[in-house]
Amino acid sequence: MLTDSRQEVALTAPAIAIDTHAVRGEDRALLLAGIREGLLRTPREIAPRFFYDDAGSALFEAITALPEYYQTRTESAVLATAADDISRRTRCRVLVELGSGSATKTRMLLDAMFRSGDCDTYVPFDVNESVVRRAAESLVQRYPGLRVHGVIGDFLELDSRLPSLGRRLVIFLGGTIGNLTPAEAARFLQHLASALEPDEAFLLGVDFIKAPERLNAAYNDAQGTTAAFNRNILRVLNRITGSDFVPERFAHLAFYDPLQHWIEMRLVAQVDHSVRLPAVGLTIDFRAGEFIRTEISVKYDQEMIAALLGKSGFAIEQWYTDRERLFGLALARRVGSGLSSAA
Repeated sequence: MLTDSRQEVALTAPAIAIDTHAVRGEDRALLLAGIREGLLRTPREIAPRFFYDDAGSALFEAITALPEYYQTRTESAVLATAADDISRRTRCRVLVELGSGSATKTRMLLDAMFRSGDCDTYVPFDVNESVVRRAAESLVQRYPGLRVHGVIGDFLELDSRLPSLGRRLVIFLGGTIGNLTPAEAARFLQHLASALEPDEAFLLGVDFIKAPERLNAAYNDAQGTTAAFNRNILRVLNRITGSDFVPERFAHLAFYDPLQHWIEMRLVAQVDHSVRLPAVGLTIDFRAGEFIRTEISVKYDQEMIAALLGKSGFAIEQWYTDRERLFGLALARRVGSGLSSAA
């Protein structure tokens, strides 16, 4: 995780620039204070951004290939079908991806945009610098002439960190909007809207509400990869805080809450034990059965997303979805000078 207060621009290749920002507060003391605050809540919480160290990012990539995890392959199929239409409608010069990771699905959009000769700059925005650098190096080889302007930081804090290098399409894929509560999602979208010019485009990936058994299976895979991903967050905290969490003392639990229409992921203590966190001045006595919430994943329908985007300064231009309506892509515009008239 980023813990320093530097902002640097480093040229790693002629076509690649990387801006590095610290996480919120740009101060280690504030980072630790946030961890302490989360662990003292009821229920105890660890922010999901701590999942994505190198090991966590690799585990998540493995999750996306699991048979139970329909999201990635379904979204990829939808995007493959929709990419040319999205490119035609948006005609962007700059493709910005929030939470870009390894940018695997992004290549479908870049392929379409290079066919139309529009996009010349890709802006991956992610907390994991090594993943962004690897993706950037791969992409500039795949797309001659492409510039990559990476931004390393927390995409929930866009402020002036969203480069304005031409007409932009911002994409937020993977159903990641679901990791925010509806209130947090509204604030995030309002912040994003304020960072965009009127009529600039936004593509949002949305995991739809569906049968609970389908959802529960996706977060409780038979191979145990999601459980390993969940427990890895404790190893990240051990490195940051000097704590002595033993991940094997916690069981992975994920379940669908139909009242909140979200999946909730927890780490549940299996035995009574204590954990010391020297850097945050805490010792926590866990009782067997006590849990830490590590993630929510809110599921939506089209009407809910239209209302959320509408209140935040966007208007939906086009929906793309699969035959089973498992997953959707909403193409929206920043309200201002009007929507594209493309049919």
